[in-house]
Amino acid sequence: MAVRASMALVERVRPEDLERPTPCAGWDLAGLLAHMTAQHRGFAASAGGHGTYMDVWRVRPLGGSPAADYADASEQVITAFAAHDVLERMFALPEFGDGVRVPGRRAISFHFIDYVVHGWDIARSLALPFALPADLLQTAVPIAEAIPDDDRRLAPGTAFAPRLPIPDDRDPLERILALVGRSSSWPKD
Repeated sequence: MAVRASMALVERVRPEDLERPTPCAGWDLAGLLAHMTAQHRGFAASAGGHGTYMDVWRVRPLGGSPAADYADASEQVITAFAAHDVLERMFALPEFGDGVRVPGRRAISFHFIDYVVHGWDIARSLALPFALPADLLQTAVPIAEAIPDDDRRLAPGTAFAPRLPIPDDRDPLERILALVGRSSSWPKD
């Protein structure tokens, strides 16, 4: 559902939008879409037992039809994650280091939280509203809470910034964003 929501947003991207800033530090919308497309392809390959090679995870420049490329990669990962035994498979995640393998359930949770957050990133970049079903967001909160909040978040190129303060009355999406270091008021920060 998070991937499908991101697909609907990407369909609305126009060529002139690709240079827009995003909440992802250092990435414009083109860079974010290239990253997201590569991640879909990498996770799909890993679900099929072919994710050990960094080349399948490599970020490539956007082609002539970023929305079509993104939709194709999205369908690949959705299909790969629908396999009956995917939660028990071991996923190679070479971006985390040589030989890193994690159970499918955990790998899919990594991908899931990325697409909840990156869907919001795209929406904010385009100044569009972003909403996911409440049950989906409730599922995402404990995943975001489990992400270590340590010095690794300070390293260049890290996936998430340090956590932001989280008032108890925040809605689930705002809580998730704060847990991964995103301010729900971006770009006004």
